[in-house]
Amino acid sequence: MIATHLPILQVVVPLIAAPLSVFCRRGTVAWALSFIVSIVALVISIALLVQVLDQGVLSYELGNWAAPWGIEYRVDAANAIVLLLISGISTVVLPYARTSIAHEVEANNQTLFYTCYLLCFTGLLGMVITGDAFNAFVFLEVSSLSTYVLVAMGAKRDRRALTAAYTYLVMGTLGATFFVIGVGLLYMMTGTLNIADLAQKIPEIGANRTLVVAFAFIVTGLGLKLALFPMHLWLPNAYAFAPSAVTVFLAATATKAALYLLLRFMFTVFGTGFPTFGPALTYMLLPLAVIAMFAASTVAIFQVDIKRMLAYSSVAQVGYMVLGLSFATVTGLTSTVLHLFNHALMKGALFMALGAVVMRFGDATMDTMRGLGRTMPWTMAAFVTGGLSLIGMPLTVGFISKWYLVVAALESDLWLIAVLVLASSLLAVIYIWRVVEVAYLEDPPVEVTAGEAPLTLLIPTWVLIGANIYFGIDASLTTRVAEEAARVLLGTAS
Repeated sequence: MIATHLPILQVVVPLIAAPLSVFCRRGTVAWALSFIVSIVALVISIALLVQVLDQGVLSYELGNWAAPWGIEYRVDAANAIVLLLISGISTVVLPYARTSIAHEVEANNQTLFYTCYLLCFTGLLGMVITGDAFNAFVFLEVSSLSTYVLVAMGAKRDRRALTAAYTYLVMGTLGATFFVIGVGLLYMMTGTLNIADLAQKIPEIGANRTLVVAFAFIVTGLGLKLALFPMHLWLPNAYAFAPSAVTVFLAATATKAALYLLLRFMFTVFGTGFPTFGPALTYMLLPLAVIAMFAASTVAIFQVDIKRMLAYSSVAQVGYMVLGLSFATVTGLTSTVLHLFNHALMKGALFMALGAVVMRFGDATMDTMRGLGRTMPWTMAAFVTGGLSLIGMPLTVGFISKWYLVVAALESDLWLIAVLVLASSLLAVIYIWRVVEVAYLEDPPVEVTAGEAPLTLLIPTWVLIGANIYFGIDASLTTRVAEEAARVLLGTAS
């Protein structure tokens, strides 16, 4: 029965499609293949989420080799929602990419673009669904290597994309090296790579210096991949100079998949009882999260390039996610998973709006945005709505995330942290208002003749804006899944 093979099909379908797209002679054919594959992956992820909510944890043993001897794909609420997010974002991004990539990438490189895109897509899905620690590293590298190429393809618009891709490659390689060293140390101490098996064996070993070092290496490596402050320096340039569709996809998915791995290893593999777990949260992750919220938002205020502004904003938003996990409570982890999902919707929509501006003007700076509320009203309306969600206005997904985060802080008697969350949101008001001010209160340059963006860009943008509003009004599904994911990670799920 095909339903039993859905976990492996989630990865195999895009993996097979990636090399096939190389043989497509035209970019439009490669795009059509990618879009069909993305829709199939979305249907599979929806089916997996429904099965998980109805039946509980799903386990799929590759080649019928029983875990831990064979590789296991394991699906629960924690990764089912991330699979849905990645495949859903991809399905919205690809219609947008057809026009955007045709404008920003050379015609002879477009089939290569979609090949790398599918490889990145495969890697992200694989690192989320796998139940094997080394397999997670392999898929992490598959997604990373293809991402470096995708970022470099922005060189047609700005040659600095090559430098950004190189910096990303160096930092990403460091992060992956730290991660795989940590996994190797775990294998040396336990003799297994299966995540569920590791979760059982590590408590049996108890306090051990090698395991503590493994914990440090894994958290540091994933912190680099996650762009956790101060290990975020690769991110602003990568987002600013990559093709617009690549920026949308990476901003909405790549850091989210890395955050999922951090959650999985910290809470499932090591667990809250691990000796250095509490100190790492209290003395490392919580302070870094708070610093990120303020430092990155402050830097964003002074950016002239709007893509870089939103990139620094993403570093601050990662701070919110890490802050939630640092509480190590059901409400705290619920806020993290919620913000993981919600931030993808809001930042994806914002970068899509900027991509429309880039297509019309060649860049998205403060000067470009002057008077854009009149010349590109639908694009700017989308940007403003996404900006309100980023700030955390009621009736948007941003409000839901921050509400749970504040409640989690208050439950832990961290009143000061709750105040800081609200105060940092005011910084988002400043940098979003700077754009709104020049777009609506200043006149467009006399020489500007560009009109509204084409529907092929506007419709996907407004689909994400609609999701921002819908899940901000009715958050019953996302909060239910996020809370179940939190209980799974904490080991309290029924």
